[in-house]
Amino acid sequence: MKELLTKTIDLRSGMPEEKRREIREYFLKTWAVDELLYTQLKSDEVFYHRGDPLRHIILFYLGHTAVFFINKLFLGKIIDRRINPKFESIFAIGVDEMSWDDLDNNHYDWPPVSEVRHYRDKAKEAILRIIDTAPLLLPIDWESPFWIIMMGIEHERIHLETSSVLIRQLPLDKVVSDLFGKRCPETGSAPQNELVDVEGATMKLGKPKDHPFYGWDNEYGDYTEEVAGFKAARYLTSNREFLEFMEDGGYEAEKYWTEEGWSWRNFKQAEMPLFWRKDENGYRLRLVAEEVLMPWNWPVEVNYLEAKAFCNWKSEKTGQAYRLPTEAEWYRLHQVSGLKDVMGWETTPGNINLEYGTSPCPVDKFQQGDFYDVLGNVWQWTETPITGFPGFKVHPLYDDFSTPTFDGKHNLIKGGSWISTGNEATLHSRYAFRRHFYQHAGFRYVQSDAPLNIQSADYETDEEVTLSCENNWGDAYSQETNFSKRLAEIVVDVAKGKTESRVLDLNADTGRLAFELAQYFNDVTALDFTARMIRIPIQLQEQGYMRYTMKDEGELVHFRDVVLSDFGLEKGKGSLLFMQADAMNLKPNYTGYDIIVMPNLLEELSDPGLFLSHIHERVNDGGYLVIVSSYNWDLLRTQREKWLGGFKKDGEPVTTLDGLKAILGNHFGMEREPFDMELTVRKTSRITENRVLETTVWKRRKRKDNR
Repeated sequence: MKELLTKTIDLRSGMPEEKRREIREYFLKTWAVDELLYTQLKSDEVFYHRGDPLRHIILFYLGHTAVFFINKLFLGKIIDRRINPKFESIFAIGVDEMSWDDLDNNHYDWPPVSEVRHYRDKAKEAILRIIDTAPLLLPIDWESPFWIIMMGIEHERIHLETSSVLIRQLPLDKVVSDLFGKRCPETGSAPQNELVDVEGATMKLGKPKDHPFYGWDNEYGDYTEEVAGFKAARYLTSNREFLEFMEDGGYEAEKYWTEEGWSWRNFKQAEMPLFWRKDENGYRLRLVAEEVLMPWNWPVEVNYLEAKAFCNWKSEKTGQAYRLPTEAEWYRLHQVSGLKDVMGWETTPGNINLEYGTSPCPVDKFQQGDFYDVLGNVWQWTETPITGFPGFKVHPLYDDFSTPTFDGKHNLIKGGSWISTGNEATLHSRYAFRRHFYQHAGFRYVQSDAPLNIQSADYETDEEVTLSCENNWGDAYSQETNFSKRLAEIVVDVAKGKTESRVLDLNADTGRLAFELAQYFNDVTALDFTARMIRIPIQLQEQGYMRYTMKDEGELVHFRDVVLSDFGLEKGKGSLLFMQADAMNLKPNYTGYDIIVMPNLLEELSDPGLFLSHIHERVNDGGYLVIVSSYNWDLLRTQREKWLGGFKKDGEPVTTLDGLKAILGNHFGMEREPFDMELTVRKTSRITENRVLETTVWKRRKRKDNR
């Protein structure tokens, strides 16, 4: 095993041919340790067993890691032919255990194990050929063919761990011990856990784009959080400490469990952690390929739901608020423990990277500052559901690595376990699983009265809202000049640079115009009838970023990530007020404006004439009304008799501009000749609609001058 150990590698420094050799060695060691894992199966027949009834048979994972390389290389046009299209289909997509109550009933025509091994040999040859011959320039980044090679290597190292969990769930008589390495021999009495004070701090999370290590898309971005002071357990929760919860009836008391947790507990009829066994001689612990007498001083391995129930039980017993740490609090623990990232390790600081055996070790073996096992031994559940950091972007060749988990149902695990290697052992690694999921994972509890700070930024998928997002913010992904930006420049010109002007945007949509106006004016109010729309700019204002999907073709979508600072629009966000309001029934407080802008609103009103007949009441003397409209009247919105124009009267055509003059002329004068603005409306990434909007600018007469 020792000769197969290696750490993830620096992709930015060194000489190209030296880096090529390094990547080659990293690939070969990864391939070898992955195959060594499956030597623990008693026979080839065991490959057709399921470790977990909700996951594929073990054979799938033997083929999957090789197929992943070939599929990604083909998708990235690094290779132009497949090895075995059938295999590259059936071994392509794994099962994320999305629900403990929806079984996978698909039928698969699984091939013989020998054919899968033969496929792996062919794939290995193809991958080595690319490593040996593909152009290599440093630094290696997303566009490099070697990034795809690294993606395949790090993906295989993930499955080294997840497959070991599935093997751990096979019947004991189907596996053979000691073929993958030796477990930790140390057991004993568990130490008494205690709390250690941790001072609060400002924590900056997110991996820099120029970081030397390979990273998955969810690691990148920029997020800052103020972490309040808290107390944290010195040790991970041991098997002995968790036994106290069990013996106090923890698995029988619904009050300790979340609703989700209690449903899972009843479904599984759980009475103890998954890997515990009990007979007349007491408790035993199932490891990957053997059972041992319960090592009470090893960390307990549970899912989030069990860890949360333990914390609730401890809170009741002590009268203090116990919970799991957040992701930011875990980073704070890492910081105060004086730990470094992999590149700074002189010796491996904990039970990680397979360097101390093939099992957990005692919770008091690896001291890291005032704590133990902040890094290594077993993963640690957190309270934080995973989402991308501001600036998150999917990698085009693996667009479903992270985004399916941004659903509020996948919680982050931090710190790595004894079998965490490669990217998993790095500081910035971010892996998340459903809360009922089992990994080599336990927990450390914290005590804090501070409210949980959980970021939520799921992808907006409501089609009406996403189209508005694209047309407001999609210029980040195209070469087109944004319509709202052009309109804001017109409004600024109308105002003649008076920054003290109060401005009202009467059709905010998803907020781009309002943010643009706030760069020039000190007081901007933006209203929209639809709460679904207005919550998007509110999120941008509060969090600085938002996400949405954009329809591509068929069932495919693009994942869009909008960061306000990328648009240079953070200035003035404090002077913005976003509110939901009905333009046909505005509250009296929306008055006293120097400029009112009506972008694409007129044609959405049920009675535009009535609205316009009162709009002068909300504009200051000498103020302006800017109307931008396609005049595209729709009977579903505006009854025919309410149209301002677009019809014939007494045999003569009446335009909407005629109607505007008739109504607004009592209180406004037309400031400049009407002019057209072109608007390109994106329906999908391949379909656009061009509109020509007429823009009119009206100046409010002074009251005494009204005729």
